[in-house]
Amino acid sequence: MTRADTDDSEGLGRTFRFGWVFGMIWLFYLAYPLGESLALPSVVGKVSGVTAVVAFGALFVVTFWGFRNARRAGHELARGWAWASLAAMAALTMFLAVLIGSQAFGATIYMAVLAMMTLSTRQAWTVVIALVAVVELLPRIVSSWDPGSFFAFQLVISAVAAWGITQVFKRNHELAEARQQLADLAVVAERERVSRDVHDILGHSLTVITVKAELAGRLVQVDPARAAVEIAEVEALAREALGDVRSTVGAMRTVDVATELASARSALDAAGVDAVFPADADVVPLRNRELFGWTVREAVTNVIRHSGARQCTVVVEAGRIEISDDGVGTSGSISDDGHGLRGLAERVKASNGSLSVGKSAAGGFRVEVVSA
Repeated sequence: MTRADTDDSEGLGRTFRFGWVFGMIWLFYLAYPLGESLALPSVVGKVSGVTAVVAFGALFVVTFWGFRNARRAGHELARGWAWASLAAMAALTMFLAVLIGSQAFGATIYMAVLAMMTLSTRQAWTVVIALVAVVELLPRIVSSWDPGSFFAFQLVISAVAAWGITQVFKRNHELAEARQQLADLAVVAERERVSRDVHDILGHSLTVITVKAELAGRLVQVDPARAAVEIAEVEALAREALGDVRSTVGAMRTVDVATELASARSALDAAGVDAVFPADADVVPLRNRELFGWTVREAVTNVIRHSGARQCTVVVEAGRIEISDDGVGTSGSISDDGHGLRGLAERVKASNGSLSVGKSAAGGFRVEVVSA
């Protein structure tokens, strides 16, 4: 996990940890019905009113807590729970309205907030519109109620604020999911890169080691000194391959076309294949040197392994490299020519270049890479 991910996790943790404070802030609006309930002349009325207000507040807090925990778990609050809570809150509001009149409509603000947080946008705004109609029309129908309260305005403002907060929660959740998906894709891409690099490195190195070991075996009786030289080169190649694997896993390995041409010349010589190579690769610009190096490595490995060729030719230009031989040829399909060419195709695609394979002019195999 990166530092940014840790910071985001801590930030979300703080948001959820203190989310109850946000819920409790809304209890301020219960001061309207609570004050009117305490002002009732009868004790029964006071107790009934205060009890209804407390029950309403408790229902709001419990529902908000459920919404908070559902969001924390990454899903929505059950719609059945949301509608049941809203219905119970509506019943308590009407009970308070009978006791204290239109001042009970301060409780509708809670219903608007919960509707915005727990229902779909269309359903939530439908509830808000219905509540606005109730708090605006009923006080004008019931002569003893005060039609001058600003509950409708406060209700709409609170609903808009709650809607904005839910949108922030939703966007943050979507952003967290997107970042997790990108992190997963990055892990997969890195695994593919390491797998491709290790395949290409070991494929080439082990092929050369095998060829040189076979040559040393043939020379051990007829030319022991030359055999010893070949065995020493096998040892050096094995150590180099081990170092390449380690540096590749550590993402520190670089490939250069000049180095790969020299290595390929040695490998082809050991395999008895005549190498027709350019004198140097200075014409290749820096941006293409690594890609062309991988091209030489993979193509020459295929020549040694599969072609049965007597000659291998490399043509190097600033934006193009071609490797061809006079061996048995190819199927002409990248997918049919093993993991190495598929890996090379991925490298070329990542560099916005083009790769083509097919039959060479000499009837063998040809690989051509053109840079972007």
